[in-house]
Amino acid sequence: MHEIRELLKPEVLVPLVGLFGIVAIIFAETGLLVGFFLPGDSLLVTAGIFCTPHNPIGKAVLNAPLLIALAIIAAIVGDTVGYWIGKKAGRKIFSREDSFLFHRKHLLASQKFYEKHGGKTIVMARFMPIVRTFAPVVAGVGNMEYSRFVRFNIGGAIGWVVSMVMAGYVLAYVAPGVTKHIELLALVIIFLSLLPAIISYLKNRSART
Repeated sequence: MHEIRELLKPEVLVPLVGLFGIVAIIFAETGLLVGFFLPGDSLLVTAGIFCTPHNPIGKAVLNAPLLIALAIIAAIVGDTVGYWIGKKAGRKIFSREDSFLFHRKHLLASQKFYEKHGGKTIVMARFMPIVRTFAPVVAGVGNMEYSRFVRFNIGGAIGWVVSMVMAGYVLAYVAPGVTKHIELLALVIIFLSLLPAIISYLKNRSART
């Protein structure tokens, strides 16, 4: 498990798997239920850093426009697969037993988020770890009109990928010293990604009391 955690660190993953590995990870995180643990946000930001020479390797190893284009396609296809998994499985997916790579609580949490925010969930979930994996599945179970889902899917994918990659790219030039501590930067990104969920939890808890 320690070795797996080390390999999942974005600063290790990016140079290890390269462009197509990153694209595959983005697809898996957004399209496969078992991909909820993958580091989408921090991976894209780190990939943006590796599009510049301001990284631990000291030279650019990725092409930013190509990375953005392929990652957007992977995110769109991933959510589409998730939608059809939910559409075909229907409500019975909520009775699926927990396993090492599947936890029903994540699906239920995404359902509550979807019930609260409706179609906007598909866009908002892009910026929230775990929720972005299960939100399209819930949309499929809930029979969201497919044409409406497609609009949210494409818009969310573009906004998420472009913002994350360019955040890393710009940061590398504006504050190159920060990129020497990518592991700390990844932790900050993960915290910021989880912040909306934390705020929502605290608001609901406060309302109940």
